[in-house]
Amino acid sequence: MAACALRRGLLSSVSKYNKKHTHRILSVADSTGCFEAFRPRFQCRTCGLPGAVQTRRFMSSRNRPEGKILETVGVFEAVKQHGKYETGQLFLHSVFGYRGIVLFPWHARLYDRDITPPMSDSKPEPPGAHGSKEVKGKTHTYYQVLIDTRDCPHISQRSQTEAVTFLANHDDSRALYAIPGLDYVSHEDILPYNSAEQVPIQHELFERFLMYNPAKSPPFTARDTLKAWQEKNHPWLELSDVHRETTENIRVTVIPFYMGMREAQNSHVYWWRYCIRLENMGNEVVQLRERHWRIFSLSGTLETVRGRGVVGRRSRPLLPIVKNEPVLSKEQPAFQYSSHVSLQAPSGHMWGTFRIERTDGSHFDVRIPPFSLESNKDDKAPPAGYTF
Repeated sequence: MAACALRRGLLSSVSKYNKKHTHRILSVADSTGCFEAFRPRFQCRTCGLPGAVQTRRFMSSRNRPEGKILETVGVFEAVKQHGKYETGQLFLHSVFGYRGIVLFPWHARLYDRDITPPMSDSKPEPPGAHGSKEVKGKTHTYYQVLIDTRDCPHISQRSQTEAVTFLANHDDSRALYAIPGLDYVSHEDILPYNSAEQVPIQHELFERFLMYNPAKSPPFTARDTLKAWQEKNHPWLELSDVHRETTENIRVTVIPFYMGMREAQNSHVYWWRYCIRLENMGNEVVQLRERHWRIFSLSGTLETVRGRGVVGRRSRPLLPIVKNEPVLSKEQPAFQYSSHVSLQAPSGHMWGTFRIERTDGSHFDVRIPPFSLESNKDDKAPPAGYTF
């Protein structure tokens, strides 16, 4: 029963709510440690009427003998249609349901292949990629955020608790290390709220990066350690390009990150991390079965990779690679994972397809939008982890 409850989602996807009112967020937990589907009551603080929202959100059980308890998490704020959220903004993730807080924004170029652009200011296809469409990029805001660690074990729609991975130092035996509980969140995925708590988010970096300042709005401001960490790690944290494409109601979003260069056997090896989200925009239940990648290197090599499911890594600490064949349904329409690729050249391209299976056993291929692997021109030494 516990497994069933967790699959239904401790943090079910948070649906869009009535933007005209501010709602109080209520959550429920039972005394057994399991979580059941529950539709919380929302009340507008302005007019007192029940909200039109149908949002489900759950918190950790306190194991109290009296059974179910309601807790106030915070109060929803108006979604920003224009402008950006500031450092210290609390939010619920509209897709994965976790609590988080904004550290700082990134301005990325979004290349959406679902939009037919004019010929100018467009990005050409890499050699051998499917289709011949050129895609115009537009500026889009993303945020570097901290995830509340209480919610991490219950984000069932991701292959791992999201983490930012870095190349380890040359004298480190590990190839990669991770800082768990960091994520990149699109502007439209943020449902802002406020809380009276001085430490509303549980994460080991929260109090090292942020301080409570009730005179400010939001009341959490950046410490010097956050500013220094952002400046020092900027080349490895920077989000510059986002690629998106939809095939038969399955939308694939790809975000690549350059990680740095290593010397190995008298040659240079360049590393990238890439994050992929699959979203079912329709009503039909489907399952991802296979992946097919094409990886082109500037050195002239073209590699083909095929396999079952998708491959990602779990963090805290970095554990062995795991494979997933996620089901995308109306109840859990999205799945996200991260992986890595290395080339013996400073740039290249990746593209491919996911093989998707319908409930009747038929299949179709979903295109992965082509994306560039570019190394930073100013190739500095990789960061040193938790040093501030």
